[in-house]
Amino acid sequence: MSHPTDSRTDSRTALRVCPLCEATCGLTLTIESGRVTSARGDRDDVFSQGFICPKGASFGALDSDPDRLRTPLVRRDGELREASWAEAFDAVAAGIRGVVERHGPNSVGGVFGNPNVHTVAGALYPPVLLAGLGTRSVFTASTVDQMPKHVSSGLLYGDANAIPVPDLDRTDHLLLIGANPLESNGSLCTAPDFPGKLKALKARGGTLTVIDPRRTRTAKLADRHIAIRPGTDALLLAAMTHVLFEEHLVDLGELAPHVQGVDELAQAVRDFTPDAVAEACDVDADTIRTLARELAAAPTAAVYGRIGSCTVPHGTLASWLVDVLDILTGNLDRPGGALFPQAATDRTPRPAGPSHGFTLGRWHSRVSQHPEAKGELPLSALAEEIDTATAEGEPIRALIVVAANPVLSAPDGNRLDKALDSLDFMVSVDPYLNETSRHAHVVLPPPPPSQSPHHDFALNTLAVRNQVRYNRPAVPLEPGRMAETEIFARLVLAATGMHGADPAAVDAMVIDQTLGKAVKEPHSPVHGRDPQELAKELDGDTGPERRLDLMLRLGPYGDGFGVRADGLTLAKVLAHPHGIDLGPLQPRLPQPLKTRSGRIELLPQPIADDLPRLRQAMRERPAGIVLIGRRHLRSNNSWMHNVPALTGGTNRCTLHIHPEDAAALGVLDGAPVRIKGAGGEVVAPAEITDVVRRGVVSLPHGWGHDRPGTRLAHAAVDPGVNVNQVLDGSLLDPLSGNAVLNGVPIELAPAGTTL
Repeated sequence: MSHPTDSRTDSRTALRVCPLCEATCGLTLTIESGRVTSARGDRDDVFSQGFICPKGASFGALDSDPDRLRTPLVRRDGELREASWAEAFDAVAAGIRGVVERHGPNSVGGVFGNPNVHTVAGALYPPVLLAGLGTRSVFTASTVDQMPKHVSSGLLYGDANAIPVPDLDRTDHLLLIGANPLESNGSLCTAPDFPGKLKALKARGGTLTVIDPRRTRTAKLADRHIAIRPGTDALLLAAMTHVLFEEHLVDLGELAPHVQGVDELAQAVRDFTPDAVAEACDVDADTIRTLARELAAAPTAAVYGRIGSCTVPHGTLASWLVDVLDILTGNLDRPGGALFPQAATDRTPRPAGPSHGFTLGRWHSRVSQHPEAKGELPLSALAEEIDTATAEGEPIRALIVVAANPVLSAPDGNRLDKALDSLDFMVSVDPYLNETSRHAHVVLPPPPPSQSPHHDFALNTLAVRNQVRYNRPAVPLEPGRMAETEIFARLVLAATGMHGADPAAVDAMVIDQTLGKAVKEPHSPVHGRDPQELAKELDGDTGPERRLDLMLRLGPYGDGFGVRADGLTLAKVLAHPHGIDLGPLQPRLPQPLKTRSGRIELLPQPIADDLPRLRQAMRERPAGIVLIGRRHLRSNNSWMHNVPALTGGTNRCTLHIHPEDAAALGVLDGAPVRIKGAGGEVVAPAEITDVVRRGVVSLPHGWGHDRPGTRLAHAAVDPGVNVNQVLDGSLLDPLSGNAVLNGVPIELAPAGTTL
């Protein structure tokens, strides 16, 4: 690739991994006069091999969106006005430190959104910020998404981030539950061209089964589609587990030495027979038996569950049972089954053996006493933690909100809207003035993606093939812009009482601490060496690059600071602009296990304690219609509706309703419908379709761009409605604190009629 000296006047191309969803596809950007004018798939990318979706093709439009903020905003006399970076960070330091000094660290909350996992800054600095603040008031998008999977992995394997992914390229049998990767591009399973991988599975004679209340694009591709009743995923999976025991189909294979609790599990699922769960799931018993038998009989198989099976009342149990089925059929940790990825920036692998394990509920939320999970409290509880006084400590009086829009993504945005207005101080790191950041006292806008470096720290730990890629900024920072990494470093300093210090000190501190620990660890490749001398060897033009070089060198493929001649370094990765292929996923047990026993703990006590609640669910039936969400290929949560190329057509905020339900309720196609739940009601146009089963309606998430004070011009033209407003935030999966967003009972009527 040519990179002329004056990149603002010449036309050129640059490589960039797409940051717009979890697929992490390689892009080739065309840049003219310092602006991205087009994006196409990079055919030489070692991971995506040229695949691109509509979001990636729209990279340039999103990158140059005229509504992106270009300078900081500071609230003066009640209005957000443009300010200098120095004025903005002065205000942050005064606002955050004032609250900490008056009310203590837990009175400052941190809210982190989905885009954090797509940026270098979002990966490197939030842990430093939270550690420096010392707050336990931490909320993220995980508790409206995937927290049940983290909790189930923590309980099974001792590590909440040890999430096995399906070996898509080699499996013979794939069972998807609550997942629609043809439109989501995959989630907790980083896989460019997920559609192509599913088609390849079928082309080689494999089987694809999809369990979903909607006949999604993925379901249409499947050999079998099971239109389950929403929210009953754990019941069906428990019944499949029962069949494996009942019909003597359990075969741990090479997993046997690494598993404990098999007999106890058999006893625990004894009551979940296919006949007992069939009516609740609305799936006949013979079909459930067939699903279990086919899974056990396949040469290799993998079960993969996603957001539809997480955002339900038994999300942690469903996530646990996904892995239980892989374990009992011997498909965990083997090629063609589900394996643990090994990212290049993972910590130095430690010797296998008993470890610290995973603990839930180390502290609780102040108002409703929700237990923490993975260091986080439920996002659904954010409003009450701000607006409700108790004797259990101070309410949250200040917020640091990073790339998050909980007014739309969390239940009951109206209540949160009011709560945010009552804060003493709020700072948002966000490129947009959206439904949440409009409440901020200071808004710190990061530059567009083309002007930032990129490495997928988090998503490579979930990738279906081990690889490493890093891109320096494709376009130089515009005048007046500040690098996102510097914004975060200065935010750390301002929030932790070190305002005015050199931002490079943050990276230097992390490097010193990391090397100081590494030289003391017997299994580290730098054990016993001088950390200061090691620090001098680090490469990179910036502090974040030096940190990346450090992680690569100490990682599982690293050079160990000269110990392995063929090991990874930043320089080696930079020399391979299309990435370095590190090979297919490999069996890794027992090394990933961090349980106290050093084995897979098949029936952890918190899971066993929650099973009576699942038994009760066998007797429950929804009285009327229930609501589920919907994903679209050209959308990603609440922040992509401002790009004209990604809205319109089928990407609209409509209520999918079955023809028979519509007829019974007097609902006409295209006519407005009132949708009422415990948190309130919204009105959306009906779209009559048989892709949803009877008794189920579907409304997409991320819409509702009609609040005043935002600067999202295109999104406001067709704002849609906020599906989460029909929820009051009281429905949670108790183990994980995850919001229940699917299978929620609602009332429906044509607009203008009474509910």
